[in-house]
Amino acid sequence: MRVVAAALFDAEGRVLLADRPAGKHMAGWWEFPGGKIAPGETDRDALVRELREELGIEARPDHEIARLQHDYPDRVVEIVLWRATILSGIPRGLDGQRIKWVDTYALAEQRLLEADRPFIAALQLLLSNGSNGSNASNANH
Repeated sequence: MRVVAAALFDAEGRVLLADRPAGKHMAGWWEFPGGKIAPGETDRDALVRELREELGIEARPDHEIARLQHDYPDRVVEIVLWRATILSGIPRGLDGQRIKWVDTYALAEQRLLEADRPFIAALQLLLSNGSNGSNASNANH
């Protein structure tokens, strides 16, 4: 299964996490928002669609940060994490999921999906290289 996920940052450089709602695989765990890529969809198109459907925002995928494969006992998931910019809207959980902004240095303390944990170091490196992570639409990434 191939999925895309977004690293969305607020003005303080915190990254957005969403919890897995009841009834979904790994319910109650936190993850970077995103979802499955539909047949014929590009990564970018899938991410734009998923963020619109799940969070009610319009976003622009800026660049790929990292990709990995994770083997769960019942499935193998390939995840591509993108840096994305919020163009309009305020994120809210449209699927009943909770959302929260988390400092990247506090990510290891979160009940983050095992598949998403390797992304922590990549996000910390991204922010330490001079980016404040801001999602302002006029920001240069």
